Amino acid sequence: MLTDRRSLTLVKTRLLAMALIGATLPGCAIGYFTQAAQGQWRLLRARRPIEQVIADPASSEELKARLRVVQDARDFAVTDLGLPDNRSYRTYSDLKRLYVVWNVVAAPEFSVEPQRWCFPFTGCLSYRGYFRERDARNMAAKLAARGNDVMVGGVTAYSTLGHFADPVLNTMLRYGDLELVSTMFHELAHQLIYVRGDTVFNESFAVSVEQEGLRRWLAARGRSLELQDYLERQRADQLMIDAFADGRRRLAALYALSPPLPIDQRRARKREILDATGAQVQAVERQQKLRTGYDKWIADGLNNAHLASLGTYFDCVPGFERLLEANGGSLPAFYAAVRNMRADAGARRALCRSGGATPATPATPTAPDAPAPVISAPATTVPEH
Repeated sequence: MLTDRRSLTLVKTRLLAMALIGATLPGCAIGYFTQAAQGQWRLLRARRPIEQVIADPASSEELKARLRVVQDARDFAVTDLGLPDNRSYRTYSDLKRLYVVWNVVAAPEFSVEPQRWCFPFTGCLSYRGYFRERDARNMAAKLAARGNDVMVGGVTAYSTLGHFADPVLNTMLRYGDLELVSTMFHELAHQLIYVRGDTVFNESFAVSVEQEGLRRWLAARGRSLELQDYLERQRADQLMIDAFADGRRRLAALYALSPPLPIDQRRARKREILDATGAQVQAVERQQKLRTGYDKWIADGLNNAHLASLGTYFDCVPGFERLLEANGGSLPAFYAAVRNMRADAGARRALCRSGGATPATPATPTAPDAPAPVISAPATTVPEH
């Protein structure tokens, strides 16, 4: 727990301000806000400075080693990647559970565009986060009962966009160094640049920064074999992402038919496309000799929400990669170019199209809801590798 009383007082003040906003919202919104505020408070109260954890004789050698990697990568994020130099990821919180939050994604039965929820601080998001899995699954059940396709995904990390000093979480340490470091770069990218109400742009930007950042970190640390393995895995992952994107395009074309097919035929054709997409992804897995969490999606039955969630994270990444290349690989110039798009929705859509993706048209959002502190890393919706 942080020993800085002033910091804890500031946290309490900010959460109280959020509570006053929540008090003006409908009952269901207040309930959602309450679980978010309580979950955030517990997470922040559990923080301990990383130096303190490393110096603690009770800490395992494995934990100490992982946190030293965090310290190194955190400094690299500032000096080499130009990411925010603040107190985020300088502390550690052990939540004693596998995920920090669980996100719900929903899409109508005949649409690949995710439903969006709007919040005072973050704008509209295409997912909704809960600190208790039970609450997330209850919400998913309600959405499914209204005819939506839904999915629930565990989240290992999220960003509060600099409103709080985000800690490294035990949930981020479940995987290897590459996943740990890339997650941290991803969340810091959200703190650097964020556009209210454009989830696809925000998440794709953060993915592009995490991927470029990880490549540079591995190269700078002389971890050439790991870098080569990472690049090969990235190419294989892209084949699966492309397969999902192809299925999404085929579904979008089906749903856009005018006049529409009779509903039974639409459902049958939808299932055919989803099954073919799953088979294509599994073929790539076999060819590349990979094991991924996509198998669970496929076994449970792919749906619109699965494909929509992947689009959120990857639709615009090729466009960002081209923009970085057009700026000579200079991250400061790249960031400046991205900032220039924040107020220009047309430029943001054009960026996605330049990468070959078809950017989603924002769905009509739901009514304003309680503040959500969840801006997730890819682990939110992409299966664990």
